[in-house]
Amino acid sequence: MSDTFYDSLAIWSQVVASFVFIAVLIYLWQRYIRPGVIAAQARKNGELVEAERRRDASKAALEAANEELEAAHDDARKIAARAERDAAALRDRLIAAARAEGRHAVQNAQGELERARIAAREQLRTEMLEKAMAIARDAAGRLDAATNGRLVEEALPAEAEA
Repeated sequence: MSDTFYDSLAIWSQVVASFVFIAVLIYLWQRYIRPGVIAAQARKNGELVEAERRRDASKAALEAANEELEAAHDDARKIAARAERDAAALRDRLIAAARAEGRHAVQNAQGELERARIAAREQLRTEMLEKAMAIARDAAGRLDAATNGRLVEEALPAEAEA
């Protein structure tokens, strides 16, 4: 056997070994590495899907929270407007009640004033009569009979003639 045969055999054995090595690599890739890569890819895809789902859920929750916030702002505006209307209505009622009470108080005061005037007038009249009577009694006590007769004649001339 010649050296060329051995050289050829060595070359072909390296070629066959290379093919066997490549075949073993392909087998190992297909048997162990590829399923791991596929599993890792599936796991990462699952993580991505879960992250997207959480992101979408967060977006939906954010939109719902924004809608609730806007509804709360709307409610607050409505409550403030209603409070202003109620306060204005209450103020108007209180003012109307105070005016009515003031008119009533003025009317009562006017009535009391009129009653006080009448009472003062009556008291003044009574005092004047008492003073006039006292003056008349005093004057009557100082009159003599002749002056008394003449005064009676002057005061009652028509009865004396009749």
